[in-house]
Order: sequence, then C-alpha cells, then structure tokens
Amino acid sequence: MTPAQRPLTYHAFVALATADPAVVGLVLKGSHAHDDMATGHSDHDLYVVIADDATTDLTRFGGHRTPELDLVIVSLTEFRAAGMPGFERYALARAEIVLDRLDGGIARILAAKARLDADEAFRNSAEWLDAYANSLYRSVKNDRDGHPLAARLDAADSVRFLLELLFALDRRPRPYNRYLEWELARHPLPGWDTGMLLDTVDRISGTGDVPLQRRLFARVEPAARRAGHDAVLDAWGEDLDLMRPR
Repeated sequence: MTPAQRPLTYHAFVALATADPAVVGLVLKGSHAHDDMATGHSDHDLYVVIADDATTDLTRFGGHRTPELDLVIVSLTEFRAAGMPGFERYALARAEIVLDRLDGGIARILAAKARLDADEAFRNSAEWLDAYANSLYRSVKNDRDGHPLAARLDAADSVRFLLELLFALDRRPRPYNRYLEWELARHPLPGWDTGMLLDTVDRISGTGDVPLQRRLFARVEPAARRAGHDAVLDAWGEDLDLMRPR
C-alpha cells in the first residue's frame, strides 16, 4: 500500500491541520478525551475549527470517518453554537483542547458549554423534575395496580429524568451513560454520595423497587424545593403522597 492509499491517522491529520493557519482550534472529544476510557475500538473524534473568514483545503476532509478518525469541520461561529443546546454539549464540555490559536478563546467556548447559565438551569431542571415525577408516579401506580412490567419500565424512565434533573440543578450537562461513573468519580454532585446514588439508580432501573423509589424521592423533593421548584411539585397535589415514603 502506498502512503497515499494508507488511511489518514489522527496524528498525521493533527500535524496537517496545525500547519494550516486557517485552523484556529482542534478539539478532541469522546473516549480519548476521558482518562482510561479509550479501548481498542475507540476512534479519535476531532472538531476542526476554521476561522470564519478563512478558506482552506481541509474542507475536503468534511465528513471523514474511519475506525481511526472521525472529523467534524466547522466554522468558529458554528463551533460556538454546537451543543447549545444539543446532544453534543456534554462531549464538548469534557473535550480536550489540542490546538487553541485564539489566546484561550477555544477554552472559553468549551467552558461556556460546560456550565448552564442560571436561567437555563432553572428552566431545564423544572422540566426534568416534572418528567421525573410523572414517571415515578406512573411506576408506583402501575405497581399498585398489578402491572409489574409497566412499573419497571416507568421506573427506568424515571432514572433517566432524575439524572438530567440532578445535573441541571448543578448547572451541568448530563453525561452520556458511558461516562456517568467516570464523571461522578471525578466531579461528584453536591450533596449526593456517588456510590449510593449509582447503586440506587442501578437497582431502580433493574427492579423498579417501589420503596427505594420513594426513599429516593424523599431526597429529591427537598433539594428541588430549595432550588425554587415548589410550583412544579405542588402542582401534583395529593398525588405526591403516592410518591413519598409510607
């Protein structure tokens, strides 16, 4: 195989992009940006950030994807907007900067993605709290009415919404499931014991344990009220009694 036929490697592309003055940033996301998370199956997911007024031959690599290298080539304006909101937000919040030609500008953009502003956090946490309460209520009601499969499925749904809620309360994007334990080991949620929380969501997801769901809600409710979400909870009226410990 000639050099021209060989697949483009991560390190070869980084050298190529670094030599191009149109490139103002290189940002590595995914497992290679998380210590000890990469495996033999992991590719390198790289954002290539091009100055808004620049042209470059590197655009020919747009959409490049191999088992070794996945490239996303964007303008600086597009990079600022990536994941705001969106699925990419957590990936970029924990991304690694490979190149920053903006005197820390790339780092500041990533830092903004890693931290929800106060209004956004309040709005999002209110929505996730209501979704969590809805799935919890359905799970407990289905268990009471003799529908165990429905109860377990609703319990699993509630865990998803709960995690979104807890991270929003801390003004952080929720990590992907793959990185949940990694994230909490390095950046615990304030007021929560990481081991206890992970064990609890694991058991609820697998079994739909109703008493455990209620005990968890007894921890969540006061935290949500301290964050100013009385209206969301109080809208559930007497149905809150079904969610609370007996």
